[in-house]
Amino acid sequence: MTSCTVVIPCYNEERRLDPAAVDLLVGAADCDVLLVDDGSTDGTLALLSSLAATNPRVRVHPMPKNVGKSEAVRHGLIAALAEGSALVGFTDADFATPPAEVARLVNIARTESRRVVIGSRVGLLGHDIARRNLRHYTGRLFATLSSIVLGFGVYDTQCGAKVFAAGEALDSALKSRFVGRWSFDVELLGRLAAWNGTEGFLEVPLVEWREVGGSKLGLAGSVRATLELIRVRRELRRYRHTLTRR
Repeated sequence: MTSCTVVIPCYNEERRLDPAAVDLLVGAADCDVLLVDDGSTDGTLALLSSLAATNPRVRVHPMPKNVGKSEAVRHGLIAALAEGSALVGFTDADFATPPAEVARLVNIARTESRRVVIGSRVGLLGHDIARRNLRHYTGRLFATLSSIVLGFGVYDTQCGAKVFAAGEALDSALKSRFVGRWSFDVELLGRLAAWNGTEGFLEVPLVEWREVGGSKLGLAGSVRATLELIRVRRELRRYRHTLTRR
């Protein structure tokens, strides 16, 4: 059993995934790392296997085919929970959120007994949040619409660094696949909030975050994610209805 596992979904990340960053995350957060290979067609799986071979706290979960980030994350979190992790989380393979920042989220979840801790890219004085203006403003629009869909305010649903406490709510939230391919973060938060509202939720402004080139979510993906919110809203209504009938 491990106290915490951070899932990192990887699709054709052979050139972007920094092995040193994975080791730093393990040490800084005192956690295991589960690298989910999402049916990569390059040398990603071989790279992940080599990392697992040299660090006993790193494991690999290969998907038989490419299923997309939302399913890769969901399967990784389910696998981590099945192994007995009390805390599970995920972050992006490009480490736009640095290992030290992911570790800070993990430690907040531990010490404050939070059930949901999410990183937030807020441009505050003394913080180093490097993001293109276009991504920032489209992100603000998406966050506003997401808050309407969720029924509670969230500044940044899409930052790729989140930590969750194990429990019935999380098990239920991960039981079925998400309807949103690009907006699954919103759907996951909505499913968790269906249990006791946002009690135990905490959004933490990151001290450092850097946009990394080669992102698979371009402008077209941002538009698709926004349009997906219509489906996500319907799905969350259905999910809440199933809980009230339990």
